[in-house]
Amino acid sequence: MNIFPKGKKVILFDGVCNLCNNAVQTVIEHDKNDVFRYASLQSDFGMQLAKEIGVDTSKIDSIILVDETYDYWTKSCAAIRIAKDMKGAYTLLSVFLILPKFLRDPFYDFIARNRYKWWGKQESCWLPTPELQAKFLG
Repeated sequence: MNIFPKGKKVILFDGVCNLCNNAVQTVIEHDKNDVFRYASLQSDFGMQLAKEIGVDTSKIDSIILVDETYDYWTKSCAAIRIAKDMKGAYTLLSVFLILPKFLRDPFYDFIARNRYKWWGKQESCWLPTPELQAKFLG
């Protein structure tokens, strides 16, 4: 990819999921060091980046965290690593990294399977305000 934001981490998320959109808005609010940039999995940038890191979005529709070296994390690993870079009490969630993925991911998967039923789904991707537009890619 020719335009990966230097020194940033990219969060790929389901742009039509209300839970995912609320989570992104929470990250933006607590990202005091301006660590993250955002792209929906449905955007051109999101689809291209997922392809370049080798993630088949037809099999993984969860949150994906990508750093500038193209290392990436999905599901609970992504969520916890994002929390680790946020300010405030969210950093305490990083303690869950000591638990193996096979214990964390079933909980994550349960929520992900039910996210549309519990929080709803939008007809189209959420659009950031003009003030936040610079944080979103493609």
